[in-house]
Amino acid sequence: MNKKQHAWSRLDNAAKIFPSTSEKTDTRVFRFCCELKEDVDSEILQTALDKALIEFPHFRCVMKKGLFWYYLEQTDIKPEVREEYKHPCAALYMGESDRLLFEVTYYKKRINLEIYHVLADGTGAMQFLTKIVCSYLSEAHKDKDLPYFTENTASVSEKGDDSFRKYYRKQKRIKDNSIKKAYRLKGMKNEDDILDITEVNMSVKNVIEAAHRNNTTMTVYLTAVFIDAIHQTMSAADENLPVVIMVPVNLRNFFPSETAKNFFGMISVSYSYKERSGEFSDIIKSVNEQFKEKLTKEKLSIRMNRLASLEYNPFIKIAPLPFKNFVLHTARRIGVRRETVVISNIGKVTLPEQFGEYIDHFGIFASTLKLQLCVCSFNDTLTLGFTSAFVSTQVQCNFVRTLTSAGITAEIQSTNFPKKED
Repeated sequence: MNKKQHAWSRLDNAAKIFPSTSEKTDTRVFRFCCELKEDVDSEILQTALDKALIEFPHFRCVMKKGLFWYYLEQTDIKPEVREEYKHPCAALYMGESDRLLFEVTYYKKRINLEIYHVLADGTGAMQFLTKIVCSYLSEAHKDKDLPYFTENTASVSEKGDDSFRKYYRKQKRIKDNSIKKAYRLKGMKNEDDILDITEVNMSVKNVIEAAHRNNTTMTVYLTAVFIDAIHQTMSAADENLPVVIMVPVNLRNFFPSETAKNFFGMISVSYSYKERSGEFSDIIKSVNEQFKEKLTKEKLSIRMNRLASLEYNPFIKIAPLPFKNFVLHTARRIGVRRETVVISNIGKVTLPEQFGEYIDHFGIFASTLKLQLCVCSFNDTLTLGFTSAFVSTQVQCNFVRTLTSAGITAEIQSTNFPKKED
């Protein structure tokens, strides 16, 4: 009997980097979670996941090694919901060719979607989670006749589009004059490569009011608070290097796309205490100017095409996969010297209001070699998800203290995670 043939697809341009650069704490795994107001029923959650996969079939795949690139292959493996059993953002891909690249777990009132960055960016992953959550609530509360919900009305094929390939345009290479070296956080790392998790909830309205008092937007305000929180841990000698915040950008806001795969760019926002006053108002001014300068279609297109050109380079094309892995891993190691931390704002999670009475909040965490902050909101709850490879939580404490001193009430959630399986 002939072996069944499965459809396969290329990794999108951003995804090509992740298999070569995944490592212990930076597993390239996201955790997206939804905290309900009721305990989770595992059987209903399984049914909801099965239904969600009908709209997101390209997530049901495994990753394999080709001669020149990794690639994704559709699989008959059925994802099975299970109670949470390991620490957030643990590795999903460890060289196997027969393992799904996402996992759905639950713990008390919380539904977790963990997903390898190869499959999707934050926008695509959140679309998948909201579909699972709404399917779950519709099944759990059949008597309420909750509405059918899908955030992304695109076809299955549109959800699986590679928008990097669609929008790539060959351009003359422009010299990158970005920061060559940034201040890097110091301190003892956590044992067993386990990330420290801190979740903070606060009122969206209160944070926006604080941002408006500083004549800026919420994202600029939170980025400035992050820079200031880091500075409070720096010595005078450390100020010789700038604090550099990397900010992922959803390219769907600049280029029409319905893809649920990766389609994001990165901008860097830097602040030099050696060259500027260090006043909070000046940090906001600097961050605001850099956002306005870099968040344009033209600037993002230049960076997107620079990264995409790797795929079209004739020498890279014919290089065997082990060589590509070495080059990309080395490039990533050099790249981390140019960044201090990452802040990622996924934005507002919007669902039909009928679902709101069953949901407390959504949250996001990401693997990291250092410190990362992920932000999202649902109704009037803004959730900050810090992940850190360090034992010290001083930066996180400074961040929250700055917000509370501005009159914002912050609730730090306990991080009760089950012990990692042996």
